[in-house]
Amino acid sequence: MRKLHIGIIDIVSRSPTRALYARVMSPNLASIMPQVIGVWCQEEGHDVTFVCYTGFEDLLKELPSKVDVVFIGAFTEAAHTAYALSNLFRARGAITAIGGPHARCYPEDALRHFDYVLGFTDRETLRDVLQDCSEHRPVGMHIAAAQQPKSLPGVRKRWQFIEPTLKKAPFIKFVPMLGSLGCPYTCSFCIDAAVPYQPMDFDEIQEDLRFLLTKFKRPMVAWHDPNFGVRFNDYMEAIERAVPPGRIDFLAESSLSLLSEPHLQRLKHNGFKALLPGVESWFDLGNKSKTGAQRGMDKVRQVSEHVNLILSYIPYVQTNFVLGLDSDEGVEPFELTKRFLDLTPGAFPGYSLLTAFGRAAPLNLDYQRANRVLPFPFHFLNNNQAMNVKPRNYSWSDFYDNVIDLTRYSFSWEAILRRFRATQGATSRGMNLVRAISTEGFGRIRYHTDIRRRLDEDRQFLPYFEQQTTELPQFYLDLVRRDLGFLWKWLPEGALYHDPNAYSKAERSIQIGAGQV
Repeated sequence: MRKLHIGIIDIVSRSPTRALYARVMSPNLASIMPQVIGVWCQEEGHDVTFVCYTGFEDLLKELPSKVDVVFIGAFTEAAHTAYALSNLFRARGAITAIGGPHARCYPEDALRHFDYVLGFTDRETLRDVLQDCSEHRPVGMHIAAAQQPKSLPGVRKRWQFIEPTLKKAPFIKFVPMLGSLGCPYTCSFCIDAAVPYQPMDFDEIQEDLRFLLTKFKRPMVAWHDPNFGVRFNDYMEAIERAVPPGRIDFLAESSLSLLSEPHLQRLKHNGFKALLPGVESWFDLGNKSKTGAQRGMDKVRQVSEHVNLILSYIPYVQTNFVLGLDSDEGVEPFELTKRFLDLTPGAFPGYSLLTAFGRAAPLNLDYQRANRVLPFPFHFLNNNQAMNVKPRNYSWSDFYDNVIDLTRYSFSWEAILRRFRATQGATSRGMNLVRAISTEGFGRIRYHTDIRRRLDEDRQFLPYFEQQTTELPQFYLDLVRRDLGFLWKWLPEGALYHDPNAYSKAERSIQIGAGQV
Protein backbone atom coordinates (compact mmCIF):
# COMPACT_ATOMS: atom_id res chain seq x y z
CA MET A 1 0.00 0.00 0.00
CA ARG A 2 1.41 3.42 -0.93
CA LYS A 3 1.93 6.03 1.75
CA LEU A 4 -1.06 8.39 1.84
CA HIS A 5 -1.42 11.98 3.00
CA ILE A 6 -4.57 11.89 5.13
CA GLY A 7 -6.67 14.73 6.52
CA ILE A 8 -9.10 14.13 9.40
CA ILE A 9 -11.76 16.68 10.37
CA ASP A 10 -13.78 16.26 13.56
CA ILE A 11 -16.72 18.67 13.09
CA VAL A 12 -17.79 20.00 16.48
CA SER A 13 -19.37 23.22 15.20
CA ARG A 14 -21.72 22.99 12.23
CA SER A 15 -20.71 26.45 11.00
CA PRO A 16 -18.25 29.30 11.52
CA THR A 17 -18.84 31.15 14.78
CA ARG A 18 -17.43 33.80 17.09
CA ALA A 19 -19.70 33.05 20.06
CA LEU A 20 -18.09 33.21 23.51
CA TYR A 21 -19.83 30.03 24.69
CA ALA A 22 -18.51 28.18 21.64
CA ARG A 23 -15.01 29.49 22.31
CA VAL A 24 -15.16 28.12 25.85
CA MET A 25 -16.98 24.82 25.30
CA SER A 26 -16.60 23.61 21.70
CA PRO A 27 -13.06 22.18 22.12
CA ASN A 28 -14.47 20.10 24.98
CA LEU A 29 -16.98 18.46 22.64
CA ALA A 30 -14.39 16.69 20.51
CA SER A 31 -15.31 13.15 19.44
CA ILE A 32 -13.18 10.08 20.12
CA MET A 33 -13.52 8.11 16.86
CA PRO A 34 -11.83 10.71 14.59
CA GLN A 35 -8.85 10.55 16.97
CA VAL A 36 -8.95 6.75 16.77
CA ILE A 37 -8.94 6.90 12.97
CA GLY A 38 -5.91 9.15 13.17
CA VAL A 39 -4.00 6.68 15.34
CA TRP A 40 -4.89 3.71 13.13
CA CYS A 41 -3.90 5.57 9.94
CA GLN A 42 -0.51 6.39 11.42
CA GLU A 43 -0.01 2.81 12.52
CA GLU A 44 -0.71 1.78 8.92
CA GLY A 45 2.21 3.98 7.87
CA HIS A 46 0.41 7.09 6.59
CA ASP A 47 0.88 10.82 7.26
CA VAL A 48 -2.01 12.40 9.20
CA THR A 49 -3.11 16.01 9.64
CA PHE A 50 -5.88 16.31 12.24
CA VAL A 51 -8.25 19.25 12.82
CA CYS A 52 -11.03 19.55 15.38
CA TYR A 53 -13.31 22.14 13.75
CA THR A 54 -14.81 24.32 16.50
CA GLY A 55 -16.06 27.04 14.14
CA PHE A 56 -13.02 29.30 14.61
CA GLU A 57 -10.54 27.55 12.33
CA ASP A 58 -9.77 28.31 8.70
CA LEU A 59 -9.88 24.78 7.35
CA LEU A 60 -8.29 25.79 4.07
CA LYS A 61 -5.18 26.83 6.01
CA GLU A 62 -5.27 24.09 8.65
CA LEU A 63 -5.21 21.20 6.16
CA PRO A 64 -2.49 20.73 3.54
CA SER A 65 -3.40 21.88 0.04
CA LYS A 66 -2.77 18.35 -1.22
CA VAL A 67 -4.29 15.40 0.63
CA ASP A 68 -5.10 11.98 -0.77
CA VAL A 69 -7.96 11.15 1.60
CA VAL A 70 -10.12 13.27 3.91
CA PHE A 71 -12.04 11.59 6.72
CA ILE A 72 -14.86 13.65 8.24
CA GLY A 73 -16.70 12.86 11.48
CA ALA A 74 -20.06 14.60 11.86
CA PHE A 75 -23.35 14.64 13.71
CA THR A 76 -26.42 15.17 11.56
CA GLU A 77 -26.72 18.89 12.36
CA ALA A 78 -23.26 19.32 10.75
CA ALA A 79 -24.10 17.26 7.66
CA HIS A 80 -24.26 20.25 5.30
CA THR A 81 -20.89 21.48 6.56
CA ALA A 82 -19.54 17.98 5.91
CA TYR A 83 -21.11 17.84 2.44
CA ALA A 84 -19.63 21.23 1.51
CA LEU A 85 -16.18 20.20 2.75
CA SER A 86 -16.37 16.95 0.81
CA ASN A 87 -17.26 18.85 -2.35
CA LEU A 88 -14.40 21.27 -1.77
CA PHE A 89 -11.77 18.57 -1.23
CA ARG A 90 -13.09 16.41 -4.08
CA ALA A 91 -12.58 19.43 -6.34
CA ARG A 92 -8.95 19.39 -5.18
CA GLY A 93 -8.57 15.74 -6.13
CA ALA A 94 -9.05 14.08 -2.75
CA ILE A 95 -11.03 10.96 -1.89
CA THR A 96 -13.54 11.65 0.91
CA ALA A 97 -15.11 9.49 3.62
CA ILE A 98 -17.64 10.26 6.35
CA GLY A 99 -18.21 8.48 9.65
CA GLY A 100 -19.98 9.20 12.90
CA PRO A 101 -23.67 9.55 13.81
CA HIS A 102 -24.78 11.08 10.50
CA ALA A 103 -23.20 8.32 8.46
CA ARG A 104 -24.95 5.73 10.62
CA CYS A 105 -28.32 7.49 10.53
CA TYR A 106 -28.48 8.66 6.91
CA PRO A 107 -26.17 6.49 4.80
CA GLU A 108 -28.41 6.68 1.72
CA ASP A 109 -28.09 10.46 1.60
CA ALA A 110 -24.41 10.60 2.55
CA LEU A 111 -23.58 8.25 -0.34
CA ARG A 112 -24.50 11.05 -2.75
CA HIS A 113 -21.66 13.21 -1.46
CA PHE A 114 -18.82 10.94 -0.29
CA ASP A 115 -16.72 8.19 -1.84
CA TYR A 116 -17.05 6.14 1.36
CA VAL A 117 -19.74 6.14 4.04
CA LEU A 118 -18.70 4.30 7.18
CA GLY A 119 -20.99 2.59 9.67
CA PHE A 120 -19.43 0.68 12.57
CA THR A 121 -15.72 1.09 11.89
CA ASP A 122 -12.99 -1.20 13.14
CA ARG A 123 -9.38 -1.37 12.03
CA GLU A 124 -10.11 -3.86 9.24
CA THR A 125 -12.85 -1.62 7.85
CA LEU A 126 -10.45 1.29 7.78
CA ARG A 127 -7.76 -0.82 6.13
CA ASP A 128 -10.21 -1.78 3.37
CA VAL A 129 -10.84 1.91 2.63
CA LEU A 130 -7.14 2.79 2.59
CA GLN A 131 -6.27 -0.12 0.32
CA ASP A 132 -9.03 0.68 -2.17
CA CYS A 133 -8.70 4.48 -1.92
CA SER A 134 -10.51 5.25 -5.18
CA GLU A 135 -13.34 7.42 -6.43
CA HIS A 136 -16.86 6.05 -6.05
CA ARG A 137 -19.13 8.51 -7.83
CA PRO A 138 -21.88 9.50 -8.31
CA VAL A 139 -22.84 7.05 -5.55
CA GLY A 140 -20.33 6.20 -2.84
CA MET A 141 -19.52 2.88 -1.19
CA HIS A 142 -21.14 1.97 2.14
CA ILE A 143 -18.80 -0.01 4.40
CA ALA A 144 -19.52 -1.22 7.91
CA ALA A 145 -18.12 -3.73 10.37
CA ALA A 146 -20.48 -6.32 11.83
CA GLN A 147 -20.20 -4.74 15.28
CA GLN A 148 -18.44 -2.05 17.27
CA PRO A 149 -14.66 -2.51 17.76
CA LYS A 150 -13.62 -4.69 20.68
CA SER A 151 -10.88 -2.23 21.63
CA LEU A 152 -9.86 1.34 20.82
CA PRO A 153 -6.65 3.33 21.26
CA GLY A 154 -6.64 5.01 24.66
CA VAL A 155 -5.79 8.52 25.78
CA ARG A 156 -2.01 8.01 25.67
CA LYS A 157 -2.10 7.03 21.98
CA ARG A 158 -4.65 9.72 21.11
CA TRP A 159 -2.84 12.46 23.07
CA GLN A 160 -1.20 13.89 19.94
CA PHE A 161 -4.71 14.84 18.78
CA ILE A 162 -6.25 15.60 22.18
CA GLU A 163 -3.59 18.08 23.31
CA PRO A 164 -3.82 20.60 20.42
CA THR A 165 -7.61 20.48 20.62
CA LEU A 166 -7.63 21.27 24.35
CA LYS A 167 -5.23 24.16 23.78
CA LYS A 168 -8.12 25.88 21.99
CA ALA A 169 -10.16 25.85 25.23
CA PRO A 170 -9.27 28.91 27.34
CA PHE A 171 -10.57 27.72 30.72
CA ILE A 172 -12.36 24.38 31.02
CA LYS A 173 -10.50 21.44 29.45
CA PHE A 174 -12.25 18.06 29.38
CA VAL A 175 -10.33 15.00 28.22
CA PRO A 176 -12.65 12.59 26.33
CA MET A 177 -12.57 9.00 27.58
CA LEU A 178 -14.66 5.93 26.81
CA GLY A 179 -15.28 3.02 29.13
CA SER A 180 -18.05 1.23 27.23
CA LEU A 181 -20.01 1.06 23.99
CA GLY A 182 -23.71 0.40 23.56
CA CYS A 183 -26.36 0.44 26.26
CA PRO A 184 -28.41 -2.23 28.09
CA TYR A 185 -31.55 -0.06 27.97
CA THR A 186 -33.88 -0.02 24.99
CA CYS A 187 -35.16 3.57 24.80
CA SER A 188 -37.05 3.57 21.53
CA PHE A 189 -35.61 6.88 20.28
CA CYS A 190 -31.92 6.24 21.07
CA ILE A 191 -29.18 5.34 18.58
CA ASP A 192 -27.42 3.16 21.18
CA ALA A 193 -30.51 1.17 22.18
CA ALA A 194 -29.89 -1.52 19.56
CA VAL A 195 -26.12 -1.67 20.17
CA PRO A 196 -25.07 -4.47 22.58
CA TYR A 197 -23.40 -3.20 25.74
CA GLN A 198 -19.65 -3.76 25.71
CA PRO A 199 -17.12 -2.60 28.35
CA MET A 200 -13.66 -1.52 27.26
CA ASP A 201 -10.42 -2.76 28.83
CA PHE A 202 -10.33 -1.60 32.46
CA ASP A 203 -6.53 -2.05 32.67
CA GLU A 204 -6.10 0.40 29.81
CA ILE A 205 -8.49 2.82 31.50
CA GLN A 206 -6.24 2.77 34.55
CA GLU A 207 -3.15 3.43 32.45
CA ASP A 208 -4.85 6.37 30.74
CA LEU A 209 -5.87 7.90 34.06
CA ARG A 210 -2.32 7.58 35.39
CA PHE A 211 -1.05 9.16 32.17
CA LEU A 212 -3.35 12.17 32.62
CA LEU A 213 -1.95 12.79 36.09
CA THR A 214 1.39 13.48 34.39
CA LYS A 215 -0.21 16.07 32.07
CA PHE A 216 -2.43 18.13 34.39
CA LYS A 217 -2.29 19.11 38.03
CA ARG A 218 -5.98 18.28 38.30
CA PRO A 219 -7.33 16.70 35.08
CA MET A 220 -10.99 16.83 34.08
CA VAL A 221 -12.39 13.78 32.29
CA ALA A 222 -15.65 13.60 30.33
CA TRP A 223 -16.85 10.01 29.95
CA HIS A 224 -18.42 9.52 26.51
CA ASP A 225 -20.18 6.28 27.48
CA PRO A 226 -23.83 6.21 26.36
CA ASN A 227 -24.64 5.11 29.92
CA PHE A 228 -21.79 5.34 32.43
CA GLY A 229 -21.48 2.91 35.30
CA VAL A 230 -23.36 -0.18 34.10
CA ARG A 231 -20.50 -2.29 35.53
CA PHE A 232 -20.23 0.12 38.41
CA ASN A 233 -17.85 -1.74 40.72
CA ASP A 234 -15.43 -2.48 37.88
CA TYR A 235 -15.35 1.20 36.93
CA MET A 236 -14.82 2.42 40.47
CA GLU A 237 -12.14 -0.15 41.21
CA ALA A 238 -10.26 0.89 38.06
CA ILE A 239 -10.47 4.56 39.05
CA GLU A 240 -9.53 3.90 42.68
CA ARG A 241 -6.49 1.84 41.72
CA ALA A 242 -5.23 4.56 39.37
CA VAL A 243 -6.24 7.87 40.94
CA PRO A 244 -5.77 9.21 44.48
CA PRO A 245 -9.09 10.64 45.75
CA GLY A 246 -9.66 14.19 44.56
CA ARG A 247 -6.94 14.25 41.87
CA ILE A 248 -9.26 14.01 38.82
CA ASP A 249 -12.68 15.58 38.26
CA PHE A 250 -15.18 13.51 36.28
CA LEU A 251 -18.47 14.08 34.49
CA ALA A 252 -20.69 11.42 32.97
CA GLU A 253 -24.10 10.68 31.50
CA SER A 254 -25.85 7.98 33.48
CA SER A 255 -29.26 6.59 34.33
CA LEU A 256 -31.15 7.27 37.53
CA SER A 257 -31.47 3.50 37.93
CA LEU A 258 -27.68 3.31 38.45
CA LEU A 259 -27.44 6.21 40.90
CA SER A 260 -28.29 4.66 44.25
CA GLU A 261 -27.05 6.42 47.40
CA PRO A 262 -24.14 3.97 47.97
CA HIS A 263 -23.08 4.57 44.36
CA LEU A 264 -23.39 8.34 44.80
CA GLN A 265 -21.20 8.19 47.90
CA ARG A 266 -18.55 6.37 45.95
CA LEU A 267 -18.83 8.71 42.97
CA LYS A 268 -18.35 11.74 45.22
CA HIS A 269 -15.34 10.10 46.89
CA ASN A 270 -13.79 9.55 43.47
CA GLY A 271 -14.18 13.10 42.21
CA PHE A 272 -17.38 13.08 40.13
CA LYS A 273 -18.56 16.67 39.76
CA ALA A 274 -21.34 16.44 37.14
CA LEU A 275 -23.95 13.86 36.15
CA LEU A 276 -26.49 13.97 33.32
CA PRO A 277 -29.32 11.50 34.01
CA GLY A 278 -32.19 11.04 31.58
CA VAL A 279 -35.78 11.42 32.81
CA GLU A 280 -37.20 11.72 29.25
CA SER A 281 -40.91 11.28 30.05
CA TRP A 282 -43.38 11.35 32.94
CA PHE A 283 -45.46 8.65 31.26
CA ASP A 284 -42.92 6.22 29.84
CA LEU A 285 -39.41 4.72 30.23
CA GLY A 286 -39.80 3.89 33.92
CA ASN A 287 -37.04 1.26 33.81
CA LYS A 288 -34.39 3.87 33.01
CA SER A 289 -35.46 6.21 35.80
CA LYS A 290 -36.03 3.34 38.27
CA THR A 291 -39.66 4.40 38.73
CA GLY A 292 -41.30 1.23 37.41
CA ALA A 293 -45.00 1.72 36.77
CA GLN A 294 -45.10 5.15 38.42
CA ARG A 295 -46.57 7.79 36.12
CA GLY A 296 -47.57 11.43 36.24
CA MET A 297 -47.20 13.30 39.52
CA ASP A 298 -46.19 10.16 41.40
CA LYS A 299 -43.20 9.81 39.09
CA VAL A 300 -42.41 13.52 39.44
CA ARG A 301 -42.19 13.21 43.22
CA GLN A 302 -40.08 10.07 43.09
CA VAL A 303 -37.66 11.44 40.48
CA SER A 304 -37.42 14.78 42.28
CA GLU A 305 -36.53 13.07 45.55
CA HIS A 306 -33.88 11.04 43.73
CA VAL A 307 -32.35 14.03 41.92
CA ASN A 308 -32.23 16.06 45.13
CA LEU A 309 -30.36 13.13 46.68
CA ILE A 310 -27.89 13.22 43.78
CA LEU A 311 -27.42 16.97 44.27
CA SER A 312 -26.49 16.39 47.89
CA TYR A 313 -23.44 14.45 46.62
CA ILE A 314 -22.76 15.83 43.12
CA PRO A 315 -22.65 19.63 42.58
CA TYR A 316 -23.87 19.70 38.96
CA VAL A 317 -26.85 17.76 37.62
CA GLN A 318 -28.58 18.13 34.26
CA THR A 319 -31.87 16.29 33.85
CA ASN A 320 -32.78 15.46 30.25
CA PHE A 321 -36.32 15.51 28.86
CA VAL A 322 -37.80 14.72 25.43
CA LEU A 323 -40.76 16.91 24.46
CA GLY A 324 -43.45 15.67 22.08
CA LEU A 325 -43.36 11.92 22.73
CA ASP A 326 -46.43 9.98 21.66
CA SER A 327 -47.20 9.20 25.31
CA ASP A 328 -47.69 12.94 25.98
CA GLU A 329 -51.02 14.68 25.61
CA GLY A 330 -52.36 18.08 26.61
CA VAL A 331 -50.70 20.49 29.04
CA GLU A 332 -50.10 17.86 31.73
CA PRO A 333 -46.57 16.74 30.70
CA PHE A 334 -45.40 20.35 30.60
CA GLU A 335 -47.06 21.26 33.90
CA LEU A 336 -45.52 18.19 35.52
CA THR A 337 -42.09 19.33 34.39
CA LYS A 338 -42.74 22.72 36.02
CA ARG A 339 -43.63 20.97 39.27
CA PHE A 340 -40.41 18.98 39.00
CA LEU A 341 -38.46 22.22 38.65
CA ASP A 342 -40.23 23.63 41.72
CA LEU A 343 -39.35 20.53 43.74
CA THR A 344 -35.81 20.26 42.33
CA PRO A 345 -34.51 23.81 41.88
CA GLY A 346 -30.84 22.79 41.66
CA ALA A 347 -31.20 20.67 38.52
CA PHE A 348 -30.55 22.23 35.11
CA PRO A 349 -33.24 21.06 32.66
CA GLY A 350 -32.13 19.90 29.23
CA TYR A 351 -34.99 19.83 26.71
CA SER A 352 -34.96 18.03 23.37
CA LEU A 353 -37.72 18.14 20.78
CA LEU A 354 -38.60 14.67 19.54
CA THR A 355 -36.44 13.98 16.49
CA ALA A 356 -36.26 10.91 14.27
CA PHE A 357 -32.68 10.60 13.02
CA GLY A 358 -33.05 8.32 10.02
CA ARG A 359 -31.84 4.82 10.94
CA ALA A 360 -30.96 5.76 14.52
CA ALA A 361 -33.74 3.70 16.11
CA PRO A 362 -36.31 1.09 15.04
CA LEU A 363 -39.10 3.39 16.24
CA ASN A 364 -38.26 5.69 13.33
CA LEU A 365 -39.66 3.05 10.98
CA ASP A 366 -43.06 3.50 12.60
CA TYR A 367 -42.89 7.27 12.16
CA GLN A 368 -41.89 6.93 8.51
CA ARG A 369 -44.50 4.30 7.69
CA ALA A 370 -47.13 6.56 9.25
CA ASN A 371 -45.87 9.47 7.09
CA ARG A 372 -45.10 11.58 10.15
CA VAL A 373 -41.49 12.57 9.36
CA LEU A 374 -40.91 16.02 7.87
CA PRO A 375 -37.99 16.68 5.48
CA PHE A 376 -36.38 19.43 7.56
CA PRO A 377 -32.81 20.04 6.34
CA PHE A 378 -30.20 18.25 8.42
CA HIS A 379 -28.84 21.61 9.57
CA PHE A 380 -31.84 21.97 11.91
CA LEU A 381 -31.86 18.45 13.33
CA ASN A 382 -30.11 19.31 16.59
CA ASN A 383 -33.01 18.47 18.94
CA ASN A 384 -34.14 22.07 19.35
CA GLN A 385 -34.32 24.03 16.08
CA ALA A 386 -36.80 21.69 14.43
CA MET A 387 -39.01 18.78 15.45
CA ASN A 388 -39.17 16.56 12.39
CA VAL A 389 -41.87 14.21 13.73
CA LYS A 390 -45.44 15.45 13.44
CA PRO A 391 -46.86 15.24 16.99
CA ARG A 392 -49.54 12.64 17.56
CA ASN A 393 -51.56 14.48 20.19
CA TYR A 394 -50.93 18.18 19.49
CA SER A 395 -51.46 20.72 16.76
CA TRP A 396 -48.23 22.50 15.92
CA SER A 397 -49.45 25.76 17.45
CA ASP A 398 -50.50 24.07 20.70
CA PHE A 399 -47.22 22.18 20.91
CA TYR A 400 -45.10 25.30 20.49
CA ASP A 401 -47.29 27.23 22.94
CA ASN A 402 -46.53 24.59 25.55
CA VAL A 403 -42.81 24.45 24.71
CA ILE A 404 -42.50 28.24 24.96
CA ASP A 405 -44.42 28.36 28.22
CA LEU A 406 -42.22 25.66 29.78
CA THR A 407 -38.99 27.22 28.52
CA ARG A 408 -39.97 30.64 29.86
CA TYR A 409 -40.81 29.09 33.23
CA SER A 410 -37.53 27.19 33.30
CA PHE A 411 -35.37 30.22 32.47
CA SER A 412 -37.22 33.07 34.12
CA TRP A 413 -35.06 35.21 36.37
CA GLU A 414 -36.93 33.74 39.34
CA ALA A 415 -36.05 30.18 38.24
CA ILE A 416 -32.44 31.19 37.52
CA LEU A 417 -32.12 32.67 41.01
CA ARG A 418 -33.64 29.55 42.62
CA ARG A 419 -31.22 27.37 40.66
CA PHE A 420 -28.30 29.59 41.65
CA ARG A 421 -29.15 29.32 45.35
CA ALA A 422 -29.72 25.56 45.19
CA THR A 423 -26.44 24.80 43.39
CA GLN A 424 -23.13 24.08 45.13
CA GLY A 425 -19.88 25.68 43.98
CA ALA A 426 -18.92 28.70 41.91
CA THR A 427 -18.20 26.68 38.75
CA SER A 428 -21.58 24.94 38.77
CA ARG A 429 -23.40 28.17 39.51
CA GLY A 430 -21.54 30.00 36.78
CA MET A 431 -22.21 27.27 34.22
CA ASN A 432 -25.94 27.26 34.99
CA LEU A 433 -26.11 31.03 34.70
CA VAL A 434 -24.25 31.19 31.37
CA ARG A 435 -26.33 28.40 29.87
CA ALA A 436 -29.59 30.01 31.00
CA ILE A 437 -28.91 33.46 29.56
CA SER A 438 -27.34 32.23 26.31
CA THR A 439 -28.56 29.93 23.55
CA GLU A 440 -29.96 27.17 25.76
CA GLY A 441 -32.23 29.46 27.74
CA PHE A 442 -33.00 32.95 26.48
CA GLY A 443 -31.90 32.04 22.95
CA ARG A 444 -34.34 29.15 22.67
CA ILE A 445 -37.18 31.26 24.04
CA ARG A 446 -36.57 33.79 21.26
CA TYR A 447 -36.22 31.11 18.60
CA HIS A 448 -39.32 29.08 19.59
CA THR A 449 -41.35 32.30 19.88
CA ASP A 450 -40.31 33.27 16.36
CA ILE A 451 -41.31 29.85 15.00
CA ARG A 452 -44.68 30.09 16.76
CA ARG A 453 -45.31 33.56 15.29
CA ARG A 454 -44.41 32.35 11.81
CA LEU A 455 -46.85 29.45 12.08
CA ASP A 456 -49.58 32.12 12.17
CA GLU A 457 -48.07 34.79 9.93
CA ASP A 458 -45.67 33.19 7.42
CA ARG A 459 -47.68 31.60 4.61
CA GLN A 460 -44.91 29.12 3.87
CA PHE A 461 -44.73 27.72 7.39
CA LEU A 462 -47.92 25.85 8.28
CA PRO A 463 -48.28 24.09 4.88
CA TYR A 464 -44.70 22.81 5.29
CA PHE A 465 -45.27 21.67 8.88
CA GLU A 466 -48.55 20.02 7.89
CA GLN A 467 -46.82 18.20 4.99
CA GLN A 468 -49.02 19.89 2.39
CA THR A 469 -45.86 20.97 0.55
CA THR A 470 -42.17 20.10 0.56
CA GLU A 471 -41.14 23.63 -0.40
CA LEU A 472 -38.73 24.77 2.31
CA PRO A 473 -39.72 28.11 3.88
CA GLN A 474 -37.32 30.92 2.98
CA PHE A 475 -36.68 31.46 6.70
CA TYR A 476 -34.80 28.16 6.96
CA LEU A 477 -32.99 28.62 3.67
CA ASP A 478 -31.68 31.99 4.83
CA LEU A 479 -30.50 30.52 8.14
CA VAL A 480 -28.49 27.77 6.43
CA ARG A 481 -26.91 30.27 4.03
CA ARG A 482 -25.98 32.60 6.88
CA ASP A 483 -24.62 29.83 9.12
CA LEU A 484 -22.47 28.12 6.50
CA GLY A 485 -20.70 31.32 5.54
CA PHE A 486 -17.94 30.70 2.99
CA LEU A 487 -18.91 27.01 2.81
CA TRP A 488 -22.31 27.87 1.28
CA LYS A 489 -20.81 28.14 -2.20
CA TRP A 490 -19.43 24.61 -1.83
CA LEU A 491 -22.72 23.02 -0.78
CA PRO A 492 -23.60 20.54 -3.56
CA GLU A 493 -26.72 21.11 -5.59
CA GLY A 494 -29.70 19.42 -3.97
CA ALA A 495 -27.87 18.80 -0.67
CA LEU A 496 -30.48 20.69 1.36
CA TYR A 497 -33.07 18.06 0.51
CA HIS A 498 -33.21 14.42 1.56
CA ASP A 499 -35.77 11.61 1.56
CA PRO A 500 -37.14 11.46 5.12
CA ASN A 501 -38.50 7.96 4.47
CA ALA A 502 -35.34 6.39 3.04
CA TYR A 503 -35.03 3.97 5.98
CA SER A 504 -38.50 2.47 5.56
CA LYS A 505 -38.09 2.28 1.76
CA ALA A 506 -34.82 0.40 2.14
CA GLU A 507 -36.35 -2.02 4.63
CA ARG A 508 -39.31 -2.64 2.33
CA SER A 509 -36.92 -3.37 -0.57
CA ILE A 510 -35.13 -5.92 1.59
CA GLN A 511 -38.43 -7.58 2.49
CA ILE A 512 -39.52 -7.69 -1.14
CA GLY A 513 -36.17 -9.17 -2.12
CA ALA A 514 -36.57 -11.83 0.56
CA GLY A 515 -40.12 -12.60 -0.57
CA GLN A 516 -41.66 -11.34 2.70
CA VAL A 517 -44.01 -8.82 1.11
